[in-house]
Amino acid sequence: METLLNLFVSIVSQPAILVSLIALLGLVLQKKKFSDVVQGTLKTFVGFLVLIGGAGLLANSLTPFAEMFQTALNTQGVVPSNEAVVAIALQQYGTPTALIMLVGMVVNILLARFTRFKYIFLTGQAMMYVSCLTAVILVGAGFSVSLPMILLGGLFEGTLLTVTPALCQPFMKQITGNDKVAMGHTGNIGYAASGFIGKVFGNKEKSTEDIKIPKSFGFLRDSTISIMILIVYVILALLAGTGYVEHELSNGENAIIFSLIQAGTFTAGFVVVLQGVRMVLGEIVPAFQGIAKKLVPNSKPALDVPIIFPYAPNAVLIGFFVSFIVGTISMLAMVGLNTTVIIPGVVGHFFCGAAAGVFGNSTGGRRGAILGAAFNGLLISWLPLFILPVLGDLQLASSTFADTDYLIPGLFLGKLGEAGPSLLVGGIIAFVVVVLLASAVLTMREKKVAEEN
Repeated sequence: METLLNLFVSIVSQPAILVSLIALLGLVLQKKKFSDVVQGTLKTFVGFLVLIGGAGLLANSLTPFAEMFQTALNTQGVVPSNEAVVAIALQQYGTPTALIMLVGMVVNILLARFTRFKYIFLTGQAMMYVSCLTAVILVGAGFSVSLPMILLGGLFEGTLLTVTPALCQPFMKQITGNDKVAMGHTGNIGYAASGFIGKVFGNKEKSTEDIKIPKSFGFLRDSTISIMILIVYVILALLAGTGYVEHELSNGENAIIFSLIQAGTFTAGFVVVLQGVRMVLGEIVPAFQGIAKKLVPNSKPALDVPIIFPYAPNAVLIGFFVSFIVGTISMLAMVGLNTTVIIPGVVGHFFCGAAAGVFGNSTGGRRGAILGAAFNGLLISWLPLFILPVLGDLQLASSTFADTDYLIPGLFLGKLGEAGPSLLVGGIIAFVVVVLLASAVLTMREKKVAEEN
């Protein structure tokens, strides 16, 4: 049993394998030729590895960025990092995390099959992290690791990962220009909020992608070349001190050269991500039609956040810097207020801030990108302060959860758990009922409009 559980965790925690297996199933259901099945599966697998590799380059190049930033500001505190906090938590909550994830996947498929929210969540590591957060809070609320606890946690996770892509889908249609793919990330609540803010306060006609650059700076028109990134890295190296960089980060390499290489690596990672996105979309969307037709009619794959980066590269950079600046200002405010200090997690602010910028731009142009990313930056900067007390032993860790879809639902669950296990059970059941009722009401309204027309 334990071996099978480990195999399951290994598969679903590796998105390249999970998504390629989905592509394989879709192609088989479409009765494609053997050669087409093999080719489509391998292309999906390799495309996702390219995407992950690019994301890894981005994350690795941001590590020294974060180190230099903390040293330059001489600040210590809690750094939001999903990977770090989950690595700590899995040592104690590994088994319930895996079982909750398994039940959550089944719940996601059932809800996609029988409700209007037809989104199959395919970002494996995000599923694991949500499962881990759920396990931590349930155990902290007094539940023992048992079948009822696993079913309850899986019900919550599966419902959450079905409904959050639905919140983003109206904006995804505007970003991608079609309704074929959904957002499968754990910042979806923040992204949807950013899209809404852009719609209310922005101006869609003035897109970030229409920013005009003088002819003398024509070399900047290629969005894969970011002089801004180069300047920021070099300035941080100087502020942190060249001696610190050379002794602690670069293994003796000149600090300026090291900073330039890291900035270039960031840009290279962005290029790789864009290529991986093209490869994955070219294969997984057609392959997924088999599943949509046979198993879950009209369903859409919900994929990881870099999938939207090619649609608005300027918004990606604007969103990142705005979110990170908001995080830095928030950190300084926490120092002044003498609270626990949440140090801006550079990786979180990059991926979530970038996506918020893209969503805000889709409805509100440049203003929408800035305001949406700023609001998302406030959420991921301040909400960790409030979720720490409900994380049990993990509140003493030097890291915590980073994205809105951990922070807001986690805080909701945690507060219910503090009020008592029965209220927590009632809250999760009420959440599922609300989603089912929303599906029914929206479907009835849609039918009524169709009849009137």
